[in-house]
Amino acid sequence: MPDYVDYPLIKKDSMEKRLYQETILDSCVKGNTMVVIPTGMGKTACAILLAAHRMNKVGGKVMVLAPTRPLVEQHKRTFAEFMEIEEADMFVFTGKVKPEQRERDYKKAMMVFATPQVIQNDLIAGRFDFSKYSLLVLDECHRGVKDYPYPFLAEFYMRRADNPKILGLTASPGGYKEKIDQVCRNLYFDTVEIKTERDRDVEPYIQKIKMDWITIELPEEFKKVHKLVTRALRERYKRLKEMELTNTVDLRKRDLLQMQGRLRSILASRARPNPAMFHGLSVLAEALKIEHSLELLETQGSKSLLEYFRRMRDAADKGKTKAVKRVMKDPKIETAFIKTNEMVENGVEHPKLDELYKILEKQFRDYSRSKVIVFSHYRDTVKRILEVLQGVERCRPIGFFGQAGEDGLSQKEQVRILDEFRRLKYNTIICTSVGEEGLDIPAVDLVVFYEPVPSEIRSIQRRGRTGRQKAGRVVVLIAKETRDEAYFWVSKHRENRMKSILHNMRDQYNGKQKSIGEF
Repeated sequence: MPDYVDYPLIKKDSMEKRLYQETILDSCVKGNTMVVIPTGMGKTACAILLAAHRMNKVGGKVMVLAPTRPLVEQHKRTFAEFMEIEEADMFVFTGKVKPEQRERDYKKAMMVFATPQVIQNDLIAGRFDFSKYSLLVLDECHRGVKDYPYPFLAEFYMRRADNPKILGLTASPGGYKEKIDQVCRNLYFDTVEIKTERDRDVEPYIQKIKMDWITIELPEEFKKVHKLVTRALRERYKRLKEMELTNTVDLRKRDLLQMQGRLRSILASRARPNPAMFHGLSVLAEALKIEHSLELLETQGSKSLLEYFRRMRDAADKGKTKAVKRVMKDPKIETAFIKTNEMVENGVEHPKLDELYKILEKQFRDYSRSKVIVFSHYRDTVKRILEVLQGVERCRPIGFFGQAGEDGLSQKEQVRILDEFRRLKYNTIICTSVGEEGLDIPAVDLVVFYEPVPSEIRSIQRRGRTGRQKAGRVVVLIAKETRDEAYFWVSKHRENRMKSILHNMRDQYNGKQKSIGEF
């Protein structure tokens, strides 16, 4: 029999007592705290325990903020499940609720669940007052940088609340100490509490996740096109170095975009700009277009690349930009265009599609009631994967997109699909980054990365969709000798660095002053 939390305002025999959550609560009681804890290990439970403590000891109201409406509503349901607070005193405020209605309901609410943009707008308009709120919970607090509303709200709250306390929740705050420090400064955190799978008090509750990295050999036809496009790209990198815009030919897309931004800023600030800079911008534009074509080949396949080549050819024929014209007149790109067209005519697709088909075919043959999520970076790829997986026996797939674009899904449609996923009307969701955070996606048995991502935050969020209540599996598909390999190692190194930085920060708060190198 599990041991349950016995505390005022927590429903009897509702919440399992866990030692690591009590340790986290102890830190949260002492100061404004950023809590970093693996997805599925009860971040919301920590918020509920602190809310009960603050309302019991200090009184006042509680506000919980989250990035999206579905996540806001999920938090409200979870708090209602565990807390001895009437649901009539819990209010959800999103852009769907009219401002005048929000202004009236703020006065009645004991607990508010909202998107940060709504609260920011109401503060600026004078419709809302923070003074009586004894706890502010910021979910996905790693967003607390730049122009996101969290820093504005944290500052406003600390100045106006009678008894302020801030709790930040995240599974992955990032792999750079500067960014984590900035989040802590922006959101007034004076304590960092981190729990990982390696902590003894967490281990009993961790479900095993089996990680499989499958490397895939590209067919010879792909390799020939890849070589041609790479050579065309390297020529542009060499020209950029000759123009002294860079000191290396080992460039990435991010480097090109940063270089482009710097050049544009310089040109905008000068009355008489150097003509060579305009030429540099043009070469950069060529490099970015060729780099994108290489990315399409490596990650999406021949059909997507062919469509992109055709769009560039049409743009060149219409004389839209000189950069496009020069790209499409490059003999290497012309040959790559011809060979890509031949690949499509001969039905040569990206081998990841066949591998994915086999993975899901075996999954549903062995475990017919499985739930699966497939992540892909590109919407076009999601659509192609959907077509392919419709041929897998017992697999009932559906595409899942963000709200942008003609085929975008509204949040109402997203919620409907996720509800049907829970009820197994669909058992496979193929989605873009919209499925990584901010949505109440049920735990699944298998997560597939169609391609690795270079972000440790996104990688952790994707993995966190499995291994919650029971063991799960994660498969990462890696095309050999492509950016997939680089992205895989970048993400892995950043995640290890993030854990070291966070452990170091925690020890500094505890007065141990260890260096990162000791971990």
